[in-house]
Amino acid sequence: MDPKTSIKIFEWAEEDRPREKLLRKGKAALSDAELIAILIGTGTAACSAVDLSRMLLASVGNNLAAVARMSISDLTKFKGIGEAKAISIISALELGRRRKDQEPPKLLKVTGSRQVYELMRPDLYDEPVEQVFLLLLNRTNGIIKKEHVSRGGVTASVVDPKVVFKFALEQGAHSLILIHNHPSGNLQPSDADKRLTERLQKIGRELEIPLVDHLIYTDQGYFSFADEGMM
Repeated sequence: MDPKTSIKIFEWAEEDRPREKLLRKGKAALSDAELIAILIGTGTAACSAVDLSRMLLASVGNNLAAVARMSISDLTKFKGIGEAKAISIISALELGRRRKDQEPPKLLKVTGSRQVYELMRPDLYDEPVEQVFLLLLNRTNGIIKKEHVSRGGVTASVVDPKVVFKFALEQGAHSLILIHNHPSGNLQPSDADKRLTERLQKIGRELEIPLVDHLIYTDQGYFSFADEGMM
């Protein structure tokens, strides 16, 4: 293709300038043809890069999946698409495919205290010392992350509220659940457990990251502050 006769971006009509449109309105505002046109860069003397992209898409029924299956030789049949541009198109669509393959699984959503108890069983079952964990939740109660907060002794562990909310802020949590075990098997919260819950609730309200439950885990069962109306 003769670069002297190709239509450059700055010569396109305003509506055919996808780069500028992306900058002004964001990537979602662009059509498939406009996105491909950015990869192509230039058209021909007869048509702009957007027009060339539209012709390419029309040849496969405007199906991007079909474009992704095209070979370099298929793409270079279109006047204005040389080997370098064909490689750019194939590479971009392959990156999109790989990204889709790597999409994270849907977050497990917390629906109740029993589910939290079962979720923590692998971490806390038959644990001889107190351990404290944190579930960080998004706006729909999906679990963003499970954090190990501290490890204590047989009868107590130390929880620093600064550490708790540092985890929450770093992960962009909308709310959180605290879980710790009682190796003794005693399901009743201690005075220290109650004070900690109240303190975390107060800080959570101030930061708009509420503590929605505090679970005491034992191998025989659990105690939920929320279920008992203590939150």
